[in-house]
Amino acid sequence: MTNKAAWDSSSIPPSSMEPMGNCAQLASESDIYRSVQAVLRELESQHPSSMLNKGMLRWTLHKKVRNNPANSLILVRVIVKELERAERVDCRTHIIPLLHTLIYAVIQSAYLPDDLYKRVYDFCKRLLTLPQPYCTVGLSYTRRMKTERYTPGVLYQRMVVAEQSLKNDYHPFQERVFVFADPAVFSGPHGEVLRGDIEASGSGGYLNPLDHMRSVVQHSIQAALGEELCHGPKLAQALKEIGQDVEPYFQEVVASLEQSVEEGSKGEGVLLRGRLGQLYREILTHTDTSVWALPGLDTLSSGGGGCLCDLPLPNPEMSFHLWREDEEIWRELAKCVRSSSMSSEHFCLTQDQETDFDLADLPADLTSSSAMPRHSVMSTDSGIERDLPPGVEPSVVEPSGGSEEGEARLTRRGGIKMRPSVTDNMALMQDALEESGSVAGGGGGGGTLHRKAGCSGTPSFSKQQRHFTARIVVMGDDRVLGKLAKAFYFLRKREARRLFLTMKVNFQFYYIPVCEDPSPTCPVKESPSPTRESPCALGSYLGMVDPWYDCNINSLGSMIPKLAKMQSNSSKQAEPNPFLSDVISYYVRTGLQPVYFTIYSVKICFSNLTKDLVEDVFLSHLELDFPEFKQSPTTLKATTIKQKKNTGDVCGAVVSVNYKKVSLSGRDVDKGMSVRTSGVQISAIPSNETEDLNCLTVAFNETKAKNSMEAKIRTCNVKIRTLEMKTFIVTLDKDSRRTFKDVQSIEIAPCLDPGYCVQKTMRSKFSLGEVERDAGLSKYMNKGLPLPINTFAGIIN
Repeated sequence: MTNKAAWDSSSIPPSSMEPMGNCAQLASESDIYRSVQAVLRELESQHPSSMLNKGMLRWTLHKKVRNNPANSLILVRVIVKELERAERVDCRTHIIPLLHTLIYAVIQSAYLPDDLYKRVYDFCKRLLTLPQPYCTVGLSYTRRMKTERYTPGVLYQRMVVAEQSLKNDYHPFQERVFVFADPAVFSGPHGEVLRGDIEASGSGGYLNPLDHMRSVVQHSIQAALGEELCHGPKLAQALKEIGQDVEPYFQEVVASLEQSVEEGSKGEGVLLRGRLGQLYREILTHTDTSVWALPGLDTLSSGGGGCLCDLPLPNPEMSFHLWREDEEIWRELAKCVRSSSMSSEHFCLTQDQETDFDLADLPADLTSSSAMPRHSVMSTDSGIERDLPPGVEPSVVEPSGGSEEGEARLTRRGGIKMRPSVTDNMALMQDALEESGSVAGGGGGGGTLHRKAGCSGTPSFSKQQRHFTARIVVMGDDRVLGKLAKAFYFLRKREARRLFLTMKVNFQFYYIPVCEDPSPTCPVKESPSPTRESPCALGSYLGMVDPWYDCNINSLGSMIPKLAKMQSNSSKQAEPNPFLSDVISYYVRTGLQPVYFTIYSVKICFSNLTKDLVEDVFLSHLELDFPEFKQSPTTLKATTIKQKKNTGDVCGAVVSVNYKKVSLSGRDVDKGMSVRTSGVQISAIPSNETEDLNCLTVAFNETKAKNSMEAKIRTCNVKIRTLEMKTFIVTLDKDSRRTFKDVQSIEIAPCLDPGYCVQKTMRSKFSLGEVERDAGLSKYMNKGLPLPINTFAGIIN
């Protein structure tokens, strides 16, 4: 069992929740302290040998406290002391990693005294005085700790209920983790090995919904009553004996905790402890007398005797996909939303929403009978208008007052609407407002896209709450992120026409950089700055601005191929390794601070006038090459200076470049020039922490720099056109599958968000010809469409 993670419960049968606490040997505080110090040293280490195994010590630390709730209590105390010390010496590098580790331990602890809750809450509140991203992370955890302090166990309960899709009437939220891997990186048997590891270890292994319900009941009662009033082994055995009858107790526990959250600090948990104490006694008295046949459990007492059972968080439900088709990601989400598990009233489409959603916008296989369940209903509707009951409009037929004929009649749907409804428009606009507020307000340090001077925040608008969260994890190099950006952009365009997923699903994006070549030269981490040759430039940037992401996620770039290769080469049937699913679980649970990357649109014109203009998008990189001037290193070395002087073509082709020069003042200047070059590299990823994230860097290959010419151009809008009878090749996001040949010109600009476009269209209907200006909601909205990638801290300056 040495390879099991701290929160992996697949190795513990639900019926064997063994008593810990005083019933087992406590790990010494010094041992936990040494483990925490080792994690901090690993965080700061830059030695090449430590890069390959970073993140293992954090995983081992959680494993060490897994089997003993007293160890969790010790870990919480040790980390609180370390956080207070880091605050005194102003060591901010340690604050966010320690804080994530602390909260993760708090959620899983069987019981914490109120004074410890208060210390954690007070520290999180003090972070609000620090700059971004510390105040953002501190605010998030301050709210959580305030809720957890007055309603102990509610964070654990909500997490398990949402991740395991446990049906209840009080907390309707559900979450699902979708892992999409690039088949160009995970080819052959490696993809199947990863599928087995992720899907087998996800969803708590072999635990069923009743097991998860028992865990929620056990943890909630223990967290509220503590060691003095609750005996963990008695309760665990009683819940096992109850069997199917545990569901009413689960519903009662969820209702009690959610009601306590609504009341806030008014009752200070007294009513909650009283109600859960009563449930505790009911559960014990409901069971058979065999419960008390256990040694030392011969008397029924409300006292606990100092023993509690540890209940690690089960991994969330995960699905693994090799991402071969662009539409596959949204197809899987649509299937999930339409599946039977999502068929509750919170996820069913209303009649009007179904009418607005155009099935033609989805791939054909999604609308097929195999993908969508069909229910046969006998209709008495003749379809003739004169047969309608009196007073009923022709477009919709309603049941006629309880008659059998009226009840059996099918509802007739209206025609396809050509314009989005007001509700749809507001949903897209709200997304744009939220993204603008997050970016302009810091957004976890995610840059300052179109920040308005003097704007202190964005207005609040009520909207339909989304009860389903899709946590989308993509694995691969920069190519897979380019693919994600393209899919996200075209989804937003389609949703602007027929709203479906935007109203139902909250999207969270995560990225695990993995190179096709996992050798030590693979620049997932070793490359100090993202360059043209780096296949994971975006991952390197995220590791540069967020050390905890670098320690836990970037290190997977070398681990994952090794694990897959080791298991695929093994002759024996290897058991699924939970390490990867455990790290993904930790990432999606604590990595909630987005870094916003601008998606750029590119218009491509070809030399052949019969070919239509192509519009596409890219996220990190665009490469422009003239194939006739592309020389191999051997040819380039053999070229003499004399040949270069005599052959003008060696220098490349002449192109015109028109761009808007970005300045610190924000006043862009239109500039233009002509240059002879063999190619152009356009990168959207900064080479260091000081560069602006929301700007392109344009660099020319093999160009003789003139006095008036800059070595690199910083811009957001650029147009490049060949002035000779030569064409060039364009490659987007370093992906050979997205290559365009015989290109004559390209035009690059940030993508406009469909939410902004919808609002602008609505305003144009009422304009009287005056000059278009940002007014009303427009001045609060982000015009561009950023792709948010979640990390642990956002951007640490």
